[in-house]
Amino acid sequence: MNIYADRGNLLMLERRCTWRGIGFTLSAAGLGDPIDPDGHDLFYMGGGQDSDQLLCARDLVARKRDALHAAAARGAIVLGVCGGYQLLGTSYSLPDVEVEGAGLVDLRTVREPGPRLTGTVAIEVRLNGEPRVLAGFENHGGRTYLGPDTPALGRVLRGHGNDGRSGHEGARVGSVIGTYLHGPLLPKNAWLADWLIQTALGLDHLDPLDDALEDAAHASARRAAGL
Repeated sequence: MNIYADRGNLLMLERRCTWRGIGFTLSAAGLGDPIDPDGHDLFYMGGGQDSDQLLCARDLVARKRDALHAAAARGAIVLGVCGGYQLLGTSYSLPDVEVEGAGLVDLRTVREPGPRLTGTVAIEVRLNGEPRVLAGFENHGGRTYLGPDTPALGRVLRGHGNDGRSGHEGARVGSVIGTYLHGPLLPKNAWLADWLIQTALGLDHLDPLDDALEDAAHASARRAAGL
């Protein structure tokens, strides 16, 4: 699934690796394709509509779930955005069907009566201990509920977050990260792209880049969210 500017997120990772002389290879996995749990440093699951999500969920459970669990167990990054985030959990309950997820994270998503949770959003996260802001856009009909021992990715500063009530957004368990932020996520938050690269490759540091445009994009996203 890749309708929420997911290609922009992948391009951001590719460019920031290339500018630093870090090799980058992108491999797509469609319906029916197996994945190699040891063949990649980062696994990305994007967003899509409910009909696409149902097809992808069935294929995910039948052909890709075990490999993703194995990848996460060895510390590979697994990043799910929007629909991909929902499928990281145990289930997504729609009015007429319950979709089984990958079960990488103890969370469930339910399509409940009420408006879609849409608009600009900003959250505070602590990936390296220091508080940082992620800013973007959310658009989801499902409400996601974290298990009792599942930590959120961040605290909602502006917007709805997982369910519009808890004040939590996303989830992070080890190297598995899920979020509703898109629009796209990484071009608006270059610091997160660098954190993903550095963590996925196990690097102590990354060479700095001229991020004037990236910083401006982040500042614009923060202003749009009211920060």
